[in-house]
Amino acid sequence: MQALREATAGRVRFAGVGGEQMAQQGLHSLFALADIAVMGLLEVLPRAALVLRRVRETAADIQRRRPAALVTIDSWGFTGRLAKRLKRAGCPTPRIHYVAPMVWAWRPGRARVVARFVDHLLCLLPNEPPYFQAVGLAATHVGHAVIESGAERGDGRSFRRRHAIDAAAPLLCLLPGSRPGEVARLLPVLEGTVRLLAVRHPGLRVVIPTVDIVAARVTRAAAALGAVVVRGREEKYDAFAAADVALAASGTVAVELALAGLPAVITYRVSPVTAAIGRRLLRIRHVSLVNILLDRPAVPELLQEHCRPEPLAEAVSTLLADPGAREAQRSAGREALVRLGYGGPRPSARAAWIILDLMARRSASTAAGW
Repeated sequence: MQALREATAGRVRFAGVGGEQMAQQGLHSLFALADIAVMGLLEVLPRAALVLRRVRETAADIQRRRPAALVTIDSWGFTGRLAKRLKRAGCPTPRIHYVAPMVWAWRPGRARVVARFVDHLLCLLPNEPPYFQAVGLAATHVGHAVIESGAERGDGRSFRRRHAIDAAAPLLCLLPGSRPGEVARLLPVLEGTVRLLAVRHPGLRVVIPTVDIVAARVTRAAAALGAVVVRGREEKYDAFAAADVALAASGTVAVELALAGLPAVITYRVSPVTAAIGRRLLRIRHVSLVNILLDRPAVPELLQEHCRPEPLAEAVSTLLADPGAREAQRSAGREALVRLGYGGPRPSARAAWIILDLMARRSASTAAGW
């Protein structure tokens, strides 16, 4: 959104659905992002009716506004249904999807499905475009947006001063996720992990960056742990710079941590049924993007039955005690970031150029009567 503003000298306007960072760019979300922020096969069932209603409402809003372009981002369970609904309704707005479904990891047939309902695909990973180009969908590797997030520019010293954390105190950054469901599943496990670590590492301090939709629950847990809760991107990145190790829910934050140079342990848990189905369908050995890119376990992953306080505390404790292990993870993170486009053109600028080009071509074809 910021790159589009820059490229159009501020003439672009936004409407749609988004979270805090989009709100900072001027978006008034059609509804709360928490309504559709759900992950897992069984986990989505109780929310299915609400999600489908939000799909209908979003489609109606797009058809009413008739925007110059529609950019859907990730979350194919929601955005895919939206794209299908709009195409079947004959909506002429160009449909650009940002973040390719992981057809290289599972369900390769989805490439053809995406190609039927999307006009252009913006890919985060360099290996992704060929999967979609092979079925006739224009796809471009733009790079991962996290590499320009500023995660590496945090100020750790000032963060410790602001929050009265001694310079010598071991500091753990806890990241339980941003979706209500995942926070509810992970937070009790992470609380137990912190209590074990506090015995092993006297003087341990904890910081928990969070977001609006889960802040109340996180704040309650933090009070029991004596943890510092912070909100906002700058505070989060300062926390990364101040911390010694992170314990994080699997997701995009793993790339942010690599960019910040903060060694981490990655964990996650879904329902047993979802996990069993996933194990039968997934064709990858790792879940952290750093590990996927490097095809090796550079970042410890403790998932599902291993997502328990004892093994998590052991993995975090190893990193806290071993400077060599921390440096090895930092080095692996730098290697993975290069594969995501770090050091090249800004991913947001590349994405903006493609979106504006599609808008211009559609405008020209409409003016010509095509």
